[in-house]
Amino acid sequence: MPTTQDIEAVLRGVVDPELGADVVELGMVRGIGLAAGTATVDLALTIAACPLRGQIEGDVVRKVGGLPGVDRVEVRVAAMTPEERSALMGVARRKAREQAGATMVSPQTRVIAVGSGKGGVGKSSLSVNLAVALAAAGRRVGLLDADIWGFSVPRMLGVTGARLEAGADRKIAPLEAAGLQLVSTGLLLDDEDRALMWRGLMLSRALEQFLRDVAWDPGLDYLVLDLPPGTGDVQMALARLLPQAELVVVTTPQKAAQKVAVRVADMARRSYLPVVGVVENMSGFTTEDGRHYALFGEGGGRELADELGVPLLAQVPLDPFVVEGGDSGVPVVSSHPEAPSSRAIAAAAARLQELVPPAAAETCSARVALLVEQLAARDGAASVGPAGKPLRP
Repeated sequence: MPTTQDIEAVLRGVVDPELGADVVELGMVRGIGLAAGTATVDLALTIAACPLRGQIEGDVVRKVGGLPGVDRVEVRVAAMTPEERSALMGVARRKAREQAGATMVSPQTRVIAVGSGKGGVGKSSLSVNLAVALAAAGRRVGLLDADIWGFSVPRMLGVTGARLEAGADRKIAPLEAAGLQLVSTGLLLDDEDRALMWRGLMLSRALEQFLRDVAWDPGLDYLVLDLPPGTGDVQMALARLLPQAELVVVTTPQKAAQKVAVRVADMARRSYLPVVGVVENMSGFTTEDGRHYALFGEGGGRELADELGVPLLAQVPLDPFVVEGGDSGVPVVSSHPEAPSSRAIAAAAARLQELVPPAAAETCSARVALLVEQLAARDGAASVGPAGKPLRP
């Protein structure tokens, strides 16, 4: 007579064809019973009227009915609770990430996705300036404008007339702009004003192409992604295609924006994307005579960071130089490095490098080289006297 463990073992051979994992791993098996030759299996499907119900039930009956000692199989089906559905989708996303194909982004490249719950919080401006600030710190940086519909990065970097081209290997060559490797849908269109009316599947396919068919420099320290606002197809595709990605959440000080941004963080958690920090943008305005105005409220960024248990990377104030830089194609961190907004963004870039250091800086060889350099500097200082004269051995 088989045991319930034997029945569970054969149920691992029943795979949900849509989710690509077995019913046990997906948490769809609520209970197993066996009495007088009758096996009972309690199944929970995502919805009671699941189109695959018949196929899954049939597979269960065949698998369990094939065990010696089982004369009859009874399958009892119910709908999942919201908590069970959430757990199931977590397993499904993790499986999808494990089965993701290779991209042209090196596993050593740190991927920083910049996201927001809603539009209009300055996410793209921050993505561009953060990437330029990282490059100014000596890092090799790529910038992917993943806001497929609402691309704006080419204008912010002054390259609206440029176009992406394929190399001899038929891979798309990123455009070099402001010391960055840049890829954007806006660099594929002849008219910047042309609307892209693409459905969700096409959006995720576009991101997939930008990751698999672009010849990204394997020596990139960072790849910054400017995500579209919200929690849609592009965000879910990112979690599947780039498991090493980490998220920076952008919000404004007001409560309404902060509450919407929480949803992006929830999406990241469910997709196994760690949130590395929060940036509060439009954090008040200070006049030339020192008066400060909290035009969009106060405290939203700090509250969000505390709620998520992550650092507040920066509070970037309202600054007309940011607008000027975005329109002229010269980011504010380059055109006005001493502006309050530039200093805040540079501080965010510095903190980001501490939290997510370049992979090369974490290798054993890199640490040994740094130690040798520090020892050499110390020995050099010890061999020089107060007046700058070499000390006698």
